[in-house]
Amino acid sequence: MSETVLAAGGVVWRRNENKKIEVVVIHRPKYDDWSFPKGKADLKEALIACAFREILEETNITTQFGPFIGQVEYQTIEGLKQVSYWAAKAIDVKAFNANTEVDQVKWVEISEVKQILSMDSDKEILKKFTKLDLDTTPLILLRHAKALSRDEWQGDDDDRPLEDLGYNQASRLLSIYQVYNLQQIHTSDAVRCFSTVEPLAKGLKINMEVTGKLSESSYRKDKEKAIDYAKSLLKEELNVLICSHNPILPKLLSKLTRKSEIEADEDKLQPAEAWVIHRKDKEIFQIDRLSSPSI
Repeated sequence: MSETVLAAGGVVWRRNENKKIEVVVIHRPKYDDWSFPKGKADLKEALIACAFREILEETNITTQFGPFIGQVEYQTIEGLKQVSYWAAKAIDVKAFNANTEVDQVKWVEISEVKQILSMDSDKEILKKFTKLDLDTTPLILLRHAKALSRDEWQGDDDDRPLEDLGYNQASRLLSIYQVYNLQQIHTSDAVRCFSTVEPLAKGLKINMEVTGKLSESSYRKDKEKAIDYAKSLLKEELNVLICSHNPILPKLLSKLTRKSEIEADEDKLQPAEAWVIHRKDKEIFQIDRLSSPSI
């Protein structure tokens, strides 16, 4: 029995001069079909990172990811193929050079896309895409990577460092979170938190905002500090990542979604996992959960 082939891609979109949504379709000469950009994931590559990379490779378009759209499955010569898709706003469109894999890239108004797409699975993704609110901004709640256990550490808990697995997880966050075109990174001043996002901040050339208001020790004294801090960031229309701890992050998610129709995820985050809150004008439209990097 063959293993499932994992792949990922996106529905790349923009607004034209008439404010209408256009999306990208590609032509693959090998199959003589029109589809959304996608491709197979590399070994241990996060699917969202694969989607971002494949879109760039196949279209020469840099994107900012929005909500997760869904998965489709279909049979291929290699076996069952499972493809995950995200909405991806075009932020930098460079000249396309035709090649043996993709020889045409076309922008098509949303009302005309269904007639062009060759595969039913792409049409299924298109239908889901049209139901999304696209003008959202991400607020990411990231739990720090794997740290030494409290039993292994004799010093102050705020100084407890990452273990080797945690440093490896931290080193792989860039390929995942670059897809959100982050503008700010805010982190607890605990060592295990800012060590988690430091490689990400350096890779994106963003200065980290390090604060005690997001730390566990501060939260034990005053639970409202962290909540007020996150609420202030929610008001800003900026692409923001917050790195903090359990139990702070579940409480933040619960508070931020209290007036929303979206149900909060009740399962706590594992080390280096995150919730991505897609919001607009304080209204929350979707929450996606991202797994920790594979090591």
